[in-house]
Amino acid sequence: MTEYRDIRYRSGDGRLELYARDYPADGPTLLLMHGLTRNSADFEMLAAHLAGRYRLVVPDQRGRGLSQYDPDGTNYRPDLYVEDMWALLDKLEIDTVTAIGTSMGGLMAMVMAATRPARIRAMVLNDIGPEVMQTGLDRIRTYVGGGAVMENWEEAAARCEAINGDAMIGLDASGWMGFARRTCEETPEGGVRFAYDPAISESMADEQPATVPPDLWPMWDMLTDKPVLSIRGAISDLLSPETVAQMRARHRGPFDAVEIAGRGHAPLLDEPVAIAAIDTFLADHG
Repeated sequence: MTEYRDIRYRSGDGRLELYARDYPADGPTLLLMHGLTRNSADFEMLAAHLAGRYRLVVPDQRGRGLSQYDPDGTNYRPDLYVEDMWALLDKLEIDTVTAIGTSMGGLMAMVMAATRPARIRAMVLNDIGPEVMQTGLDRIRTYVGGGAVMENWEEAAARCEAINGDAMIGLDASGWMGFARRTCEETPEGGVRFAYDPAISESMADEQPATVPPDLWPMWDMLTDKPVLSIRGAISDLLSPETVAQMRARHRGPFDAVEIAGRGHAPLLDEPVAIAAIDTFLADHG
């Protein structure tokens, strides 16, 4: 595994101890932000590819992975996640980054670029945009918050495949075990559970959940000069081709887009097409 150092820092509101991986390098800094139910391990494969050329800062958002769970489930929302990211960057004395965000992490990247544009050079948005499809949101609601403990890693891999199999065409048994190892954790009693606080489901309880604001197009228009790479799973049920086309049409700055065959929500970012697109984009804008 690519080496990194462990970072512990206080959340933006000062209430929690949070965790991040810091992969050292002399190159530009990238901030990699995971999706709703994932953690920093989600980027292990991409980190192995980019490490050494870029400094990689990869946080566990509050309530995920090694970051402290918030006792108030209503605090699992993007505005507080973003404040946590500013706290992390300030602790590391990092002024500017290129943001790579999957799903929720991409929403965070857009908020960060809109509110403090001088600190975000460019963005890679993985299967997310200013508008999302209801079918994807409804599917996510069916599994978020399930806190059942699984007996072993084999059961965890099978559970991951049951949830995500339609979005990860062709992933073999080894791939699903790796997916489970990145997504789950062992319990003190010896079982396996998903590595997130089940209370994050509270943010998706409303018709217009806090995780996805109802209309982000005005904010997207504020980002019009930022270089953007959009990565979409070709069978995504969250980000439509029409939304990507509208993103391109409304954007004045550099905008690249690729689709990943056999992937829904969201690509793993180890796919050759994704890797090639990220390499080219970062060489030009990162």
